[in-house]
Amino acid sequence: MSTLVIEGLRASVAGREILTGVDLEVAAGEVHAVMGPNGSGKSTLAHVVAGRGGYDVLGGSVRLDGTELLGMPAWRRAEAGLFLAMQYPTEVPGVSLLDMLTESVCTPEGAAVAERMSEEAARIGFEEKFLERPVNVDLSGGERKRNEALQLGVLGPAFAVIDELDSGLDIDALRFVGARIEDATTHDGLGVLAITHSSRVFDHLRPDTVHVFAGGRIQQSGGPELADELEAEGYERWTGAVPQPDSDAGTTPFTDPFGDPFADLLT
Repeated sequence: MSTLVIEGLRASVAGREILTGVDLEVAAGEVHAVMGPNGSGKSTLAHVVAGRGGYDVLGGSVRLDGTELLGMPAWRRAEAGLFLAMQYPTEVPGVSLLDMLTESVCTPEGAAVAERMSEEAARIGFEEKFLERPVNVDLSGGERKRNEALQLGVLGPAFAVIDELDSGLDIDALRFVGARIEDATTHDGLGVLAITHSSRVFDHLRPDTVHVFAGGRIQQSGGPELADELEAEGYERWTGAVPQPDSDAGTTPFTDPFGDPFADLLT
């Protein structure tokens, strides 16, 4: 069975250690949800696993079917079967979606890729006119997220790291996108590592395991019922973040320098 294994992963940025020893294993067809407070390092985990630059890996291992991914450039990790659905997908002016996906699947059959794109667009309610634009140019936040789901459907990776799937999506869009990813886990054996701070995504993408992420590592794991517990009680049990109006004894939450500068306004 295909597996994505993370062992003892430690990483820092700007001299500060953010990931302090992450251990996690995702098997084909499984959905693992990583939930935690803002600033806990969840997006850092996604970026480090996918190979985004700017982070210093201090130790540990990330293996896909026994192949060590750490040290590989991001494109090599993608070639090995890893897909990152970004929290804030970026524009790529001058590069058409068709050209990008045709190159990504390593086939000269652009017509076949175009047909697959149209099929995927119909499944997630993504308007055909957007397929003719450069990647994400002039798309809303929700449209960009649907575009990520379309790319996942066309490329058919073995594992997907999905960072804040519900960010920017309305109720209908979340239903379409969540259902498409859920279908891929069932019929294509896609393994999913879903990073989120809200359980509303689980109405459409059902987790097999929920992990509580705080302090740069996984603090507790459980079944889907753990997400309901977190919604009811929050993360204070693991963070100790009791408000102290007359004290600054708490630490300042980490702000990912590679994230969206307006992220705090959207969450």
